[in-house]
Amino acid sequence: MVLPEVLVILAEWVLYRLLANSCYRAARKLRGYGFQLKNLLNLSKAQSPHSNSHYQQQQQYQYLQDSLNPLFPSVTKYQELVDKNRASSVSSDHRDTFVCEIDGVLLRQHSSKHFHTFFPYFMLVAFEGGSIIRAILLLISCSFLWALQQETKLKVLSFITFSGLRVKDMDNVSRSVLPKFFLENLNLQVYDIWARSDYSKVVFTSLPQVIVERFLREHLNADDVIGTKLQEIEVMGRRFYTGLASGSGFIEKHKSAKDYFLDNKKKPTLGIGSSSSPHDHIFISICNEAYLWNEEDSMNKNNTLPRERYPKPLIFHDGRLAFLPTPLATLAMFVWLPIGFFLAVFRISVGVLFPYHVANFLASLSGVRITFKTHNLNNGPPEKGRSGVLYVCNHRTLLDPVFLTTSLGKPLTAVTYSLSKFSELIAPLKTVSLKRDRKKDGEAMQRLLSKGDLVVCPEGTTCREPYLLRFSPLFAELTEDIVPVAVNARVSMFYGTTASGLKCLDPIVFLMNPRPVYCLEVLKKLPKEMTCAGGKSSFEVANFIQGELARVLGFECTNLTRKDKYLVLAGNEGIVR
Repeated sequence: MVLPEVLVILAEWVLYRLLANSCYRAARKLRGYGFQLKNLLNLSKAQSPHSNSHYQQQQQYQYLQDSLNPLFPSVTKYQELVDKNRASSVSSDHRDTFVCEIDGVLLRQHSSKHFHTFFPYFMLVAFEGGSIIRAILLLISCSFLWALQQETKLKVLSFITFSGLRVKDMDNVSRSVLPKFFLENLNLQVYDIWARSDYSKVVFTSLPQVIVERFLREHLNADDVIGTKLQEIEVMGRRFYTGLASGSGFIEKHKSAKDYFLDNKKKPTLGIGSSSSPHDHIFISICNEAYLWNEEDSMNKNNTLPRERYPKPLIFHDGRLAFLPTPLATLAMFVWLPIGFFLAVFRISVGVLFPYHVANFLASLSGVRITFKTHNLNNGPPEKGRSGVLYVCNHRTLLDPVFLTTSLGKPLTAVTYSLSKFSELIAPLKTVSLKRDRKKDGEAMQRLLSKGDLVVCPEGTTCREPYLLRFSPLFAELTEDIVPVAVNARVSMFYGTTASGLKCLDPIVFLMNPRPVYCLEVLKKLPKEMTCAGGKSSFEVANFIQGELARVLGFECTNLTRKDKYLVLAGNEGIVR
């Protein structure tokens, strides 16, 4: 029974490819022929003896342009109108509406249409919100997705991704994982129109609404999002997705748009669709002004939205994947996983078992790249009767003190606000956990400084993006021997930090990257006049060091704290699991 069904599917796919697409191209050609016939009639009228030659040239040029136009003009045409102040001034009426699709219009396409252009975002939900097994099943589906129609592909991807997935997990992914990838893949040309328009903005999409709605509303300020709603069931007080669409099933954009604007008895003012989607041509045909986004026209242009133009600063985000998981990239990741795990074990063993200089050499052979620069010449042991040096670092991963220790070539003690037992076990240096009690923590750090050099990360938590969180001023009250250290880490496959996952795996996950990069720069010792001993308050010292590190790294200072981060990403105040 299986073979006849497969043959039927293949036959439908061939008919769709050969007949549907050819009919669509034929319709476009007929429309072009209609334009040419119209142009010939108008051209004969324009060649009357009462018309002048300049007018004839203008008319002939316009007729030629019309005959070459597709069904709808390109968005470039609309941008030209806006630049000439012909369109931007008519957007004061809030009853006017701007409609568009997110897949292939607001977001650039990176995945092959043979699998589904939104595949990477389904994979992010499956991997980050589900499990590795769910992600593998989604990747395996690529072996037959190419033979299915577009709507069937969407149903298969939705079922594998959401069947049995907790609603709570999807909520976490939509809040802390997806916005980062959506922002990085925003279509600059379409976003310019979106941001400059004062129209009421409504997005219609056949995609599951839970994937895109939070981002569209919270980051792009969409007034409404119309997408496919998924069924939910409750089991023992927990809500799960069934993987099936609720109600009438997966929505059709043009039908939903007609129903949506039926009550208003007014057509949407502006609509933008994808030139590669016949469904988008029908969808935007109900608009007073309709334009098409053509991916091919912008292939030679840099269409990536710069970070400084993000609608909201991207400071916090979660999840392990550091790349957009297209089918090919996801396959490469799963092939690398076993290799990366054994490589991480080797790198950890090297740091624990060998002397610093040998560990650095072996780590570099395994692919770890360490860039170390120092402006402080006094890196030896402390003089008799004096306390040790306090190294103050910004915090990128749990391995910051480890890389500083091996780079300096001397033992340091690291103090942390929270560290899992597993991380303490594999750490190649002494670690001491603080109690979040100002008086007790101050006394503990003072005792440690009397015995040797100390490393502290006053941010209290890691930050992946080029921002520095607020520095706790406690360290500034301990000593005047303060040395700031600028730290940066770069990865290509996995993030070595998490807010909602298992923090005990952070060092292993970071070291599973093929070529992780760590950059450290030891700055000059803080002048005495800039310390508490020189009359500065602890807050002034902390803010000064934060500013210096931001200047060296090219980062931006913020007043956000550890509590802010965990409330945004995990809904708690930073509990270690």
